[in-house]
Order: sequence, then C-alpha cells, then structure tokens
Amino acid sequence: MRSERPAGGRRRLTAEDWADAALAAMAEGGGLAAVAVEPLAARLGTTKGSFYWHFTGRDALVEAALARWEETSTERIIEATEARPDPEERLRSLFLAVMTEAVNDPLEVSLLADAGQPHVAAVLRRVTERRIGYVARLFEDLGFSAPAAAHRGLLAYTSYLGHTQLAHAVPGVLPPDRVYVDSVLETLLRRP
Repeated sequence: MRSERPAGGRRRLTAEDWADAALAAMAEGGGLAAVAVEPLAARLGTTKGSFYWHFTGRDALVEAALARWEETSTERIIEATEARPDPEERLRSLFLAVMTEAVNDPLEVSLLADAGQPHVAAVLRRVTERRIGYVARLFEDLGFSAPAAAHRGLLAYTSYLGHTQLAHAVPGVLPPDRVYVDSVLETLLRRP
C-alpha cells in the first residue's frame, strides 16, 4: 500500500511507510535502539499522532518492520527467483543477487547484532529456516540427495552470512567482481 496525497497536498502515511522508516533507521547502524517514535516522525515529516493512528506502540511498529523485512528480503526474492525455469539458473541468480545486495545493505548485519532480542530472534529463525530450506530445495532440484542438498543449503547460507558480515566489518577486503561469488557457487555445485 502506497502513501496517498489527500486534497490538501500533504502525504497520508501508511503503516508500511512507518515500517520502512524503522527499517532504514535500523540499517543506519542503530539496530532496534534506533526505532523511536519521535525521530521517525521527524524523518517522515509528520507527528506522533500519525504513528498512533497505525500502531498501538513501539513493539507493534518493530513487529511490522520485521515482518516487512521478512517479506521483502526473503519471500519476494524467492518469488522472483522462482520465475526462472532452470534450477541451476535459479540458484545462480539468487546467489549472485543476495551476495551483491549483502555488500550494499547493512540492515541484515544490524538485525544479526540484535539477534538476542526476542522480536528479532523469532524473525531471524523463520527467515533462516525459510532461506536454507529454499536453497536446499534448489540443490535437490539439481539432483542432489535430500541430505546432501540440506548440507549444501546450510553451507550456502553460512557463506552468505560470512560474506555479509565481512563486507561490513572490513569493507574492501572482498573482491569487487563476481569471480569470487561464482567460485563459491562452483564449489557448492561440485559433486563428490
């Protein structure tokens, strides 16, 4: 749902606008601590009244933001990947897309840093299980046995997380081209 502009020209904010602003604040390095109503209202050019129109409190906003992150960073990516007919092409395009995005998006690192927070822990568990399960299914579609596919799905995901952490902890240490990403994927696709 997009923001609407009423007759007076002022934009009417949606709950998604608030959730996106909360995610942006988290990504800027503050993690969950950056989700505060007044600064977000200022960022959005509105008042706290708009916030309370959509949410009962800060926890409701945090849950909405995390649900939005889960949808946009997992479900939409899987949906887009599924549009490709060939399983190897799906795996390659997925891997390249998420590894490239990981370098540019600090949100995942911020969420991992807050993994001990109950709201974040629950979403991270769901997202992790969904992502690993999906990648494992892609390996199964390529002819790997279920145990081998599950193992490779886990290896692919830990590679992604390591790549993400390293890209943000030590910028510039990863090669800027896709040769590195391709070599990781080739290793995962290699049959014993």
